[in-house]
Amino acid sequence: MKKMHKNEGFTLIELLIVVAIIGIIAAIAVPGLLRARQSGNEASAIGSLRAINSAQSTFAASCGSGFYSPGLVNLGTAPTGGGTPFISPDLGSAAAPVKSGYTVTMVGATLAATAPASCNGLAAGQVAQGYNATATPNAGGGVRSFGTNTSGTIYQDNTGATIVMTDTPAPAGATALQ
Repeated sequence: MKKMHKNEGFTLIELLIVVAIIGIIAAIAVPGLLRARQSGNEASAIGSLRAINSAQSTFAASCGSGFYSPGLVNLGTAPTGGGTPFISPDLGSAAAPVKSGYTVTMVGATLAATAPASCNGLAAGQVAQGYNATATPNAGGGVRSFGTNTSGTIYQDNTGATIVMTDTPAPAGATALQ
């Protein structure tokens, strides 16, 4: 009587085929995941600029006597009489915070020399007549750059170059988001 040997397990060829299939699937999936991440970063940058527009509107109406904050750190400062800051700490704790692969900057271009002091510590004449903000992609953060100004419109530049913003007119070479 012959004894039957039972072989269990996988052969080396079978394992190599499985590894090759996994490699092909990963090669197809990774670029899509990177594009999704960049799209998420771009959406976050647009959201940051919308938050700045909203915070500036609230600041002007309730704290700046119709004028705007000259910087993000001031928007992140609560009124001295109590209350909450005008913008969240992720944007209001630094002059140029990096958030979701984008560097966000904001300036109040022209100070209003005759304006009264603000409710959150700015001296008289230190609030701005307008503002502009940009979100510029860092390496791997996104493809487009964004900007906004006193008009409240958000603009994009598909080249990723920093948009040169002013307080009110539309920037050259950028298109408004719809």
